[in-house]
Order: sequence, then structure tokens, then C-alpha cells
Amino acid sequence: MAETLQNPNPNISAYYQTRAAHHGVVTSDWLAQAQAAVGHDPDDLPPERSSKSNDTGKSFSVIDEFNNWRKQPDLAEAVAAVRALASVIRSSEATTMMELEIELKKASDSLKSWDTTSISLTAACDLFTRYVTRTSALEYEDFNSAKSRLIERAEKFGEISYKARKIIAMLSQDFIFDGCTILVHGFSRVVLEVLKMAAQNRKLFRVFCTEGRPDRSGLRFSNELAKLDVPVKLLIDSAVAYSMDEVDMVFVGADGVVESGGIINMMGTYQIALVAY
Repeated sequence: MAETLQNPNPNISAYYQTRAAHHGVVTSDWLAQAQAAVGHDPDDLPPERSSKSNDTGKSFSVIDEFNNWRKQPDLAEAVAAVRALASVIRSSEATTMMELEIELKKASDSLKSWDTTSISLTAACDLFTRYVTRTSALEYEDFNSAKSRLIERAEKFGEISYKARKIIAMLSQDFIFDGCTILVHGFSRVVLEVLKMAAQNRKLFRVFCTEGRPDRSGLRFSNELAKLDVPVKLLIDSAVAYSMDEVDMVFVGADGVVESGGIINMMGTYQIALVAY
């Protein structure tokens, strides 16, 4: 059964891999649908049909721009989307605000359709559009001034998104005390930054990482912690309840945060929260 659940295609997103493990059935038709949903390999993507020429004469593609930002290992996918959308405004040849907003929406839709299973990507595009274009002052300015203000707001939003991880890590340090045990589920750059800063502050703690089947994100996370000389123990996902009596706190990432305050994270987060409670 374990061999049946393992996804042979590494390009399938973690969401579909988790669904495969959950349902226990993987067929060639199902994998084809999953591959179509997440898109093709970034290197094989054709230029956008609606691309514009930038100042260098080359055709601009928001997908290519997005993938260039994604090559930075410390940059989250959502922040890469924000940077790419900011470049759309900067390279736009629109002459009216209506044209610019339409162009920005098309670019946002292209990014969201690039991986329809990525909640963080969709949320970043929607938040960017709402943050950048929501200003009544634009209605009373000439277009060039309005475009400059949009670029300014876009760059500011990108900086806020990029610095948020450091701010969260700083604010989290008061919760980590010497001798505590932390359970981590999934691979979150924010959680890694929190623990990295705690290790740099010479706090003494240990970490339990769930294995995170089927993409084994917990194994990758535990390897990163090992590089920081943090004591780490890898747990199979079904051992969470057994080990919870040793745990002082649980850290997880968030692909999305809903208005009620709840979070959307990888499969298994809900049951871990119930056990922790």
C-alpha cells in the first residue's frame, strides 16, 4: 500500500499528493488532472499572451518574473507573487487607470491559474490588488502621478511582506523558554526563522517534527534544524497523540489566514490542534 500511495511525479503539488495519500487511490487519469491543475514546469512555460514589451525591448511575462523571484530560497511564494505584480505595474504601457487595473487583474489571474492548489499564492494576489488599488486619491491625480503612487504602494507592500517574517520571529521569542519542547508540523519558513532566532539567542529547547507524508516536509525541516545544532526528533504522523504529553507548544505555518482568525495549513494540522487542545 505504501508503494501505491507514493506519487511518482515530483511536479505534483503537495496538496494533490496529500489527497492521493488520503484516498489511497492514484490512477494515471487522476495524476494527469493533478498535473493540469498545477501547471507545467516553470522552464517550459510559454510567454504570456498578454505580455507587454519592457524598456529593454524584451517581452515581459508575469510568470517568468514570478519564477525569477522564486529562485531566491528565502523568499516565500506569496512574496514572490507580490514582487512580480509590482513589476507588472512598473513595466505597464497602459495610459489610463482602467487599462492598468485590467492589466493588473489579468496578471493576477495568470499567477493564480499557474498553481490553482496554492492558497498562499491566491491570497497574495488578492491582497496585493486590494492594497495597491484601494486609494481614493488616485481619482484626483493625473495618470502618471497615479501610476507612481501605485508603484510606491506596491513596493511598500512587498517590503512589508518580506519583513513580516523577521517581525514575527522577534515577537515569538518571549514564548520560547529554556527546556521547552516544540512540535512542528509541515515546512514553514516563518517557523524556521522563529526557531533559528531562538537558537541564535542561545535558548535551550528541543523540537519534534512530524514526518509530513507524503512529501516528507518534516524531514526537510528537521534537516534544517540539525544544521543549527538544535536537538530534533522526527515523528511519524500517527505518533502525534502518543508524544503530545511531552510537548509544551505547537508551531505551524499558515498558507492562509481567514477573517475569523483560523488558519489553513497542510493536511493533519486540524487533528494536531485537537490533540494539543
